[in-house]
Amino acid sequence: MGKILIVDDSLFMRLLLKNVIHELGYDTVVEASNGLEALTKYEDEQPDVVTLDITMPEMDGITALKEIIQLNPDAKVIMVSAMGQQALLIKAVSMGASDFIVKPFSKDRVREALKKAFAG
Repeated sequence: MGKILIVDDSLFMRLLLKNVIHELGYDTVVEASNGLEALTKYEDEQPDVVTLDITMPEMDGITALKEIIQLNPDAKVIMVSAMGQQALLIKAVSMGASDFIVKPFSKDRVREALKKAFAG
């Protein structure tokens, strides 16, 4: 049903999101723990959708988004952020992100964002 790359420096958040994604019926999930690793995985795995945390070491989500969009202008990227990062989310969407999810996220919100990304 599509390959999803989850990028977050928190193992717990990756696990949480991966579980929700599996519950929603998506089976192929690839993980990366920072923006640099995300770029490598993006090129190697060619995922259909990327969930990208904003605050990470090595390379943040905004920079990684810019790089991913350069690799593939049609990339489907869902930004993931903590509360209070609305300005960064708006910036990300203006740079080409398809949607965003705010932590703590609900299963319904993840479903909605993935559906929108896969449809778009």
